Amino acid sequence: MLIGKPPDVPSSAITPRDKYLNRRRFLRNAVSSAAAAGVAALGAERLAQVISPGISAFADTRLQTVKSPLTTTGEQLTSFEDVTHYNNYYEFGVDKSDPAKNAGALPTRPWTVRVDGLVNKPKTFDIDTLLKLRPLEDRVYRHRCVEAWSMVIPWVGYSLSAFINQCEPLSNARYVQFLSYYNSSVEKWTSESNIDWPYSEGLRMDEAMNPLTLLTFGLYGEVLPNQNGAPVRIVVPWKYGFKSAKSIVTVRFLDHQPPTTWNEQNSHEYGFYSNVNPYVDHPRWSQKVERRIGLPFYAQRRATLMYNGYGDQVASLYNGMDLRKDF
Repeated sequence: MLIGKPPDVPSSAITPRDKYLNRRRFLRNAVSSAAAAGVAALGAERLAQVISPGISAFADTRLQTVKSPLTTTGEQLTSFEDVTHYNNYYEFGVDKSDPAKNAGALPTRPWTVRVDGLVNKPKTFDIDTLLKLRPLEDRVYRHRCVEAWSMVIPWVGYSLSAFINQCEPLSNARYVQFLSYYNSSVEKWTSESNIDWPYSEGLRMDEAMNPLTLLTFGLYGEVLPNQNGAPVRIVVPWKYGFKSAKSIVTVRFLDHQPPTTWNEQNSHEYGFYSNVNPYVDHPRWSQKVERRIGLPFYAQRRATLMYNGYGDQVASLYNGMDLRKDF
């Protein structure tokens, strides 16, 4: 059941993007007026955080983008409201509505990404340098969660390969590891879990260099909301969603397969590769069908596509592999 709306209401009827953005503009204006009048004892910025967690009252959130030939066509977009309020981000809570409530405390400026491991020279990139590295592209991708629900999201970013080339990895670097931001005083659920933080994910180098793998800074033309992995994350559209690491602070190049959070938690349920595969069930549910968030209840269920529908672009990466063993 979707949170906050009956199941027969289509995504298109819930907070259209233009109205949502108009609401944000209204909040900025209202907060500014309140501050000028001396009304908000909390202060203008804090008042905005209370009203709309994770969104700065005064930040310029719009991103300049170009169209990408790699975008997915023929799919109805999931509403901005659902994309930003139905999330998995366990550092901020286990319920789907928790990240939107709790992630406002995530400090996204200043922000740096450290590169180390098997590279010509360790280096650190600030977020503004990354944003200017190459033109930002609009890319619509299907997003498939291992819990058997899915969305269609218009991401903003560019191919991760452009960033990797700037990192100058050595010839023996075969894997890339991503480590997420971790601060137990900011992230609400970490002390209650048995997860070994910070969150870690990884890809084989050829997966990371595939043009579909996206270094991501925004969605719906706006900077990433905190609950969606601000200010920079990975999106790997042919894999289950947990492979797309959020709020990245370290990128590490290795000659061996890195430890990854959910694989370490339960390797029987969460393989390192975690490609979307309807023929390999999760031990507790089938992966043959999925539920598209935001559609009317009768239209939500659909067949899961191999590699989430991106087989033409990525199937060759796994030639000769046993996809039931290397799942």
